Amino acid sequence: MTTATVELLTVPEVMARLKLGRSTVYDLMRSRRLTSITIGRSRRIPADAVRDFIVHEIEEAA
Repeated sequence: MTTATVELLTVPEVMARLKLGRSTVYDLMRSRRLTSITIGRSRRIPADAVRDFIVHEIEEAA
């Protein structure tokens, strides 16, 4: 994957996709269960990281 194809999401976008609150999303990032990067003072989450998180949670539930 090249950097040109990486979609970066904001915390509110991740909140909407996962239907979670702001503090829960930050807790997931803090615990490294959800990968994120810092650009300046902003946090961005790769869309692939959200998909990986969902797949991991589904596998853990099975």
